[in-house]
Amino acid sequence: MGKMFLEHPGGTRLYSCAKCSTVLTNRANLLSTRFTGSTGRAFLFKKVVNLSMSEKQDRIMLTGRHIVRDVSCKKCKSRVGWMYEYATEEQQRYKEGKVILERALIAEINGIDEI
Repeated sequence: MGKMFLEHPGGTRLYSCAKCSTVLTNRANLLSTRFTGSTGRAFLFKKVVNLSMSEKQDRIMLTGRHIVRDVSCKKCKSRVGWMYEYATEEQQRYKEGKVILERALIAEINGIDEI
């Protein structure tokens, strides 16, 4: 197996995988903290790196029918949330291409201050 290359989004506040500490995104990419996942509170992000994605799945959620993919940490393969591929309701289309990370499955850590 070859080397695994991971991306780093930079920033002073980072969100990482709770299991292996691989950095996934930063606070600048956070769009909303008002979502709910299977483990409780969840956050919506516009960009997340170091993820593996499942096949597309059709799910009925609290806000309607969506086509989603489960997302997992690229390093340890732990599930951390899902990505919205398509929303059938017009008012839910803003979620398309965005990623939900479940608060219980990620950690918020300090990054590095920019000089």
